[in-house]
Amino acid sequence: MVRILYHRQKCIGCNACVEALPSRWRVSKKDGRCNLIGSIEKRGIYQVKVATEEFEANQIAAKNCPVNVIKVEMC
Repeated sequence: MVRILYHRQKCIGCNACVEALPSRWRVSKKDGRCNLIGSIEKRGIYQVKVATEEFEANQIAAKNCPVNVIKVEMC
């Protein structure tokens, strides 16, 4: 399993995560920030556990994020 942590409040909506994995990330039409699909928010941090197959694409999303608000870890 892989856990994705995302600090949405600091997102600038650059779309790098959506380009890396559009099935997991989507830009919000309301505020322009990205949404982590399937995540649950706890104290401002959105998190979701996903299959190992998504690890590499989400690592690319985290690496390409200019404000470093995505963390991907094996669990």
